[in-house]
Amino acid sequence: MKNFILLLCLFMFVNQAGAQTNQPYIMVLGVAQDGGFPHLGCKKICCTQAWADTNLRKNVTALAVVNPQNKQWWLIEATPDIKQQLQDFQKLTNNEYPYLPQGIFLTHAHIGHYTGLMQFGREVMNTKNLNVYVMPKFKSFLEKNGPWSQLVELKNINLVQLDTIKPIVFANINFKALIVPHRDEYSETVGFKVNLGEKKILFIPDIDKWSKWNKNIVDEVRQVDYAFLDATFYDNLELNNRPINEVPHPFVSETIQLFDKENINTRSKIHFIHFNHTNPIMWEQKTKQKLIKQGFNVAEQGRLYP
Repeated sequence: MKNFILLLCLFMFVNQAGAQTNQPYIMVLGVAQDGGFPHLGCKKICCTQAWADTNLRKNVTALAVVNPQNKQWWLIEATPDIKQQLQDFQKLTNNEYPYLPQGIFLTHAHIGHYTGLMQFGREVMNTKNLNVYVMPKFKSFLEKNGPWSQLVELKNINLVQLDTIKPIVFANINFKALIVPHRDEYSETVGFKVNLGEKKILFIPDIDKWSKWNKNIVDEVRQVDYAFLDATFYDNLELNNRPINEVPHPFVSETIQLFDKENINTRSKIHFIHFNHTNPIMWEQKTKQKLIKQGFNVAEQGRLYP
């Protein structure tokens, strides 16, 4: 019953917002790191609460990019939770859109970002030429390695190569890939700038330290209206079972410090996303509220932006 009430509230919110505008928008379909929330095998307080209360559970990070004018939508990331996310999208939009997106944009080949593609194979949906947008190394990886190569061979998916020069344009929406530094075992890693007509969105769910990037993250945030940024870890105290340098994401605390001298208008553009289960923003209200009081935001699953 609690889940039904929550979904109903989100449905009313989305429909009310949709009634006010016919402009493109973003819908957040997940906010967790690759393993989701709660996390497999976790018996810490961060996850025991979510195991006990299904309302606290969160899907792996993904965004829907929606164009109400022509009833089209696109998905950014194909997560392990894609089955639930496609269902959520339909319910939250009153089944007004095709069940499958026009295409799927992928950031990189880590499990939380592309393994949902398996649902489009002949064992499940057996889709026909679903466009999947990837960078060159990623495209080659999918073409040459099973089970992904079977999706290509059977034409379940159609791989469309991205580059960092030309955006992919759909009427009043366009996507531009940005190379970012990360562990690139099987593919490049990108973020996306999404132009929604009058609004600009920055999406970087996975990156190594901001200082390793050849762009200035403060300048990049200034140029957009909403920035969904990597919040995998809050600080260096979270992991006690592996070296933190093995997962060198920018800590939320470091991002806060980088933007400390920026005005409230710039700080409020940041919506932290991609939370590891250990990140207290995910499960501890006082940490989340402290962040909000500093002028930042937390991406909310089911919410519509702008």
